[in-house]
Amino acid sequence: MSKIPFSELETAAYCPRKLYYRRGEDDFEVPERVAERRDLAFRYGDLLDAPDERLADLPLAVGPTEFRSNLDHARRRFDGAWPAIRDPNERDRLTEGKDCRGVVHKVLALDAPTPAMVFTGDPPEQGVWEPQTVRAVAAAKALSWTFERPVERAFVEYPAHGVVREVELNARRKAAYRTAVGAVRSLDGPPPRLRGSAKCDACEYRSECGVVTRSLKSLLGF
Repeated sequence: MSKIPFSELETAAYCPRKLYYRRGEDDFEVPERVAERRDLAFRYGDLLDAPDERLADLPLAVGPTEFRSNLDHARRRFDGAWPAIRDPNERDRLTEGKDCRGVVHKVLALDAPTPAMVFTGDPPEQGVWEPQTVRAVAAAKALSWTFERPVERAFVEYPAHGVVREVELNARRKAAYRTAVGAVRSLDGPPPRLRGSAKCDACEYRSECGVVTRSLKSLLGF
């Protein structure tokens, strides 16, 4: 059985129907701005004390003061892991696990080889978006399979904000990962449409998907 790409697991966790439409597209190149933001995750050592003028020229999503504050918070909170986050043992390692495969953005040499996955969008107020959590769990499981060692946590980074968060592989997150694996494995046709989900508003396939929505009047019986 073929290994599932990390990206497909993340998309399936967001919406299996979105994955159905995305599979029909050709691979696309990473936009320049995305690549530039991702590169910030490998420059923390230089950026933590950088002056405003230098930070103002970078593709940050927040102001220089907030960026430095966020990054300093991560440094203090993850003091034991910070040297590895700042200077990872490996970068962009293509890794295959039992069920999945993909690029682990950073491999941290901690008590176990630990993944740090880099996302260039905005973080939630707390924690990590669930589809990104699924991708982080996939990376941890792939490293565990490769090194034949338990990996029970991962890190998720939002470098344009200077935000770093930890993801523990608890029972709920492992279950979400298994659900995504099952959704990908069973995808042989368009899954049922969502009904008025907020996820649809930002989806690039909304028009062709034909997602079912209901107006306020219909919900109220008018």
